Amino acid sequence: MNTILRRSALGIAGLAFGAGVMAGPQAFDTTTATTPTPATSADVTASAAAAPAKKPDMATLIPHGTQGEQSRIDLGDEQVSNVKAIIEATKAAGMDERAAVVAIATSLQESKLENLGHLGARNDHDSQGLFQQRPSSGWGTVEQITDPAYSTTAFLNGLKQVEGWQDMPLTEAVQTVQVSAFPFHYAQWETQAADLVAEHWTS
Repeated sequence: MNTILRRSALGIAGLAFGAGVMAGPQAFDTTTATTPTPATSADVTASAAAAPAKKPDMATLIPHGTQGEQSRIDLGDEQVSNVKAIIEATKAAGMDERAAVVAIATSLQESKLENLGHLGARNDHDSQGLFQQRPSSGWGTVEQITDPAYSTTAFLNGLKQVEGWQDMPLTEAVQTVQVSAFPFHYAQWETQAADLVAEHWTS
């Protein structure tokens, strides 16, 4: 998989691209840093932290407050399973509860936490999976981006390259990775994403 350049965050946030929701990763300068290869589900199971974690509070999960009206959907068993997969992949990547909130909010917007295959005429180009990542943009093969652990790790690898993402509003941090035509739509899912992380981070 191509590595991801996300070193300059603020210059990208808020831009709209008509070519589709997911623009995909750009070339990353391997002379200054490296990006780990996204894990698979088997890797996450083997490497997730074994020590029990403290249940996070809302100040940790939503440190900057929410932006705009919040949305919420009911989740089925498969969606909850995908929430847990995102959380485990976040832990395996060595990232914290806030990163899990960002990832889950992103997936809520992109796929409603459903691991989508190709939708035929309704598909956005070749976007698939929890994060609607595109094989043609270098996110990985179809098999890889429809693996919840791999797709989450790929998203988080991009987030790691965004300098100061922890200090940004959620929608701004997400937009630097996703490069969406609708960058402010991610904000509406922050409360539900935080509730899900609070519920499942230690489960």
